[in-house]
Amino acid sequence: MHFDDVILGRRSIRGYRPDPVPRALIEEIIGLAMRAPSSMNSQPWNFYVITGAPLDRIRAGNTERMLAGIPQSREFRTGQGFAGQHRDRQVGVAKQLFSAMGIARDDKAMRQDWVLRGFRQFDAPVCVIMTYDRVLDGSDDTPFDCGAVTNALVNAAWSRGLGTVINSQGIMQSPVVREHAGIAEDQVIMKSIALGWPDEGFPANDVVSERRAVAEATVFVGFDG
Repeated sequence: MHFDDVILGRRSIRGYRPDPVPRALIEEIIGLAMRAPSSMNSQPWNFYVITGAPLDRIRAGNTERMLAGIPQSREFRTGQGFAGQHRDRQVGVAKQLFSAMGIARDDKAMRQDWVLRGFRQFDAPVCVIMTYDRVLDGSDDTPFDCGAVTNALVNAAWSRGLGTVINSQGIMQSPVVREHAGIAEDQVIMKSIALGWPDEGFPANDVVSERRAVAEATVFVGFDG
């Protein structure tokens, strides 16, 4: 793919085929992603790539604990809930997804099932857990750098026919993730990335989230005209 085709074509994939993803292909994608820039070449990121029985145990543990009402235990700070225009965008993409999936506003069962898909990493055959070195906890640059490598990863995956969706539900119950992924104590769990071959028949996969116009988001200073 040309670079523009990757950037303009990529979308979040929430439905996957069960086909396995070759380890060599994942290694290639991560290798490309790790060319992302980082503050003073600190490269704070690490990846735990999970599939098979360990991933099934994480899915089950996440779901059981959330349904039991156990409070979430995300390790990377969540901040306050969205408000104003940011909340409007959050609600807007949710409406797009629910419409695509035929989930009515008052259909509580279907809405709950949709939420639980997130705790199951959207049933993808692979889950990539993004962590960063605990010694850097509190650094403003570290989450910025991890965001850069994550963006590179999802685009590299798309360029090779794989879909992804970046999510936090998959790591809400961090003790479960730590136990079954064997995550070292010197790492902070930051994000979960579902990865696999897109299910072309899954309606939500066709949703393209709306983007702000360049003119709305950008201020040009010192340019003529």
